[in-house]
Amino acid sequence: MTMGPLPPTQDDRAIWDIWQSQFTLPAVTCADELGVFAALGNTALTTDELAAQITVDARALGLLLAALASRGLVELRGGRWSATPPARTWLHPQAAGYWGPFLYRFRETIPLHEVLIAAMRTGKRPETRFTGVAEWERGTMDQAVARRIADFMHAHSLAPAAAVAAQAEFASIPSFLDVGCGSGVYGIAMAAAHPHMQVTVMDLKEMTAEAARYVDAAGLTGRVALAPANMFEDAWPTGHHAHFFANIFHDWSEETNALIAAKSFAALPSGGRIFLSEILMDDALDGPWQAASFSLMMLTGTLGKQYSLPQLAEILEGAGFTNVRAARSGGGYYSLVSATKP
Repeated sequence: MTMGPLPPTQDDRAIWDIWQSQFTLPAVTCADELGVFAALGNTALTTDELAAQITVDARALGLLLAALASRGLVELRGGRWSATPPARTWLHPQAAGYWGPFLYRFRETIPLHEVLIAAMRTGKRPETRFTGVAEWERGTMDQAVARRIADFMHAHSLAPAAAVAAQAEFASIPSFLDVGCGSGVYGIAMAAAHPHMQVTVMDLKEMTAEAARYVDAAGLTGRVALAPANMFEDAWPTGHHAHFFANIFHDWSEETNALIAAKSFAALPSGGRIFLSEILMDDALDGPWQAASFSLMMLTGTLGKQYSLPQLAEILEGAGFTNVRAARSGGGYYSLVSATKP
């Protein structure tokens, strides 16, 4: 007997924990090589002070420190970082219990170590064989690359998409535009959960071709419209009451996200809403691990990072949105951020 497709649970945290574990040891070996524990074991420093002392990029260092803090190795108090007792005992080069000679060999055997070191020193995404190139930044891509990206995004978005679509507030939204849709997984979940909703998915033409494949497989052809467009250069479809961005803002800088928010604001009607599905940093920007390690992935593969709610609120309010709020979406580690156009 062959089983058909099973509906995903809305809680995929066990799988997230497995793949995010890849950043734990490289974050420590990177900090060890750069001298983070040596510096913070002796005195408390701000991010900028530490960056100047060990000659790294301050923005990249802030993301690494958040990951280390979420693992209990450094802590932030009064705007200054210091090493915790376990780090001073086992990771300070002058400590009797220093693990450095053991950790040293993993600098060579773990590819992410090299990538993180390069990102820390330059503040830029390393163009190595491990990270590749974010094709969508160029506004065009090979169809085979689009398929690989769509399949990647679809696999890791099934559970959060189901969780978001189950939120009661979408029951009253008549039309929904999924911006940067990838495989269309969120638009598909919305159309399946809300038969009344007019759903459009928008992305580069190569990506919407892949989304069409998933829409057809879901039996929703005719329910989900396709809008091939470059969100930075082309006009957005109008008439939708909600714009949705899943894992989009974390790909970009604050300045670029301000442009995206402004385009959304301009295309929405009065009373329209914007939604962001993201794993949020804490307000203090020192964790949690799930967001901090995701930030390290963004550092090594995109131009962005994971944001806190206050950071996203500043971007959205700067575009004119009001009533910014966030709530855990009920599945996995994601939160749903929303705001309204007056």
